[in-house]
Amino acid sequence: MDDALYSRDGSGGLEVSTGSWWREISLLFMFPLLGISAVFAETPSVGLHEFAPARPGYVYAFPRDHGSHEQFQTEWWYFTGHLSSTNGRRFGYELTFFRRGIDSPDAWSNPSVWAMRHLYFAHFALTDEANAQFRFAEKLSRAGINKAGAEVDRLHVWIDRWLLKAVAPDHRQFHLQAQAEGFSIDLTLEPSKPPVIHGTDGVSRKGKEPEAASHYYSMTRLRTTGSVVVEGEPLAVNGISWMDHEFGSADLSEGLVGWDWFSLQLQNGYDIMAYGLRRADGTFDPASSGTLVRPDGSSTSLSLQAIDVSVQGHWTSPVSGARYPHLWTLSIPSEKVELNISPRMANQELVTRRSTAVTYWEGAVDVTGLWKGENIQGQGYVELTGYAEPYRPSQ
Repeated sequence: MDDALYSRDGSGGLEVSTGSWWREISLLFMFPLLGISAVFAETPSVGLHEFAPARPGYVYAFPRDHGSHEQFQTEWWYFTGHLSSTNGRRFGYELTFFRRGIDSPDAWSNPSVWAMRHLYFAHFALTDEANAQFRFAEKLSRAGINKAGAEVDRLHVWIDRWLLKAVAPDHRQFHLQAQAEGFSIDLTLEPSKPPVIHGTDGVSRKGKEPEAASHYYSMTRLRTTGSVVVEGEPLAVNGISWMDHEFGSADLSEGLVGWDWFSLQLQNGYDIMAYGLRRADGTFDPASSGTLVRPDGSSTSLSLQAIDVSVQGHWTSPVSGARYPHLWTLSIPSEKVELNISPRMANQELVTRRSTAVTYWEGAVDVTGLWKGENIQGQGYVELTGYAEPYRPSQ
């Protein structure tokens, strides 16, 4: 299936480029038949194919765990980064792949190569800071006949020519590639820190229920080189990226409407991940947490009580009408850390009508503030979901 392309400038203008007419018709039939609106449903349907829950005690092994985990229903591989060209032009990028297992016994008992056991989705976005333009594209495809897939023992996920792939004999380099109308990336990433496991005893909590959990790790600093092409102009780039990989079979608990997620890379070598599971009244659920990663790769888990996030301003999308937080202060009092977070561009919203059907803000940010009394700078990415419309569990 062709990707859909969206391009926005700082004023929020929108252009859409879609595939041929027969693909449009096929999508109209596929969406209701496959229940795309429930891609991120809270719980697998009872009595159908059974997926494994995320349980405490999971033991990670790499490079195996960079690959797909088909025993779990939902999985995503997520890369973001900050890139600079040789002439100083700055970009932010996102490339994310999602896998969703089909909750049907027929899909898993059918030996045919055409049997559809997984759906794959991908989002690709580029923040062009010099031109104040945000572009994104999206893909939806099915496993089988090699249109899309993910290997189980190493990182290799693809839809058509978009891919994430481990390279080099020790699997310690990653190749990212995506192309859309008017923009593309071709990048090589090499981690400078080991994987960081989030949560406690191998699980990251997503609510109060025992099954509301996932397995979640990050690679918080990856040296990045390669090329960006914008409107036919190739640019050699280098920078730093961040990788998240999460898998499980249940999502948010009832009563939660979305989440605010932060990934921050500071100039002193520290990295911070923090997420707030948001209730309808805007407060964060106690299951919210974070991780402080030191320059040597060691880490400390942070409870919600250890992190304070306050919103200093808002931005309203001219496309979706959603009112998003726009400026933040993030504090970790026990570490004497207070950081100010500001978007590099206001309009970094993805309206993914043709893939996951979720509207969210995912954007490059700058960081300034104090670290144990000393001035500090950094960069990062912020993800905001549930502002255009609240998360709704399946009925």
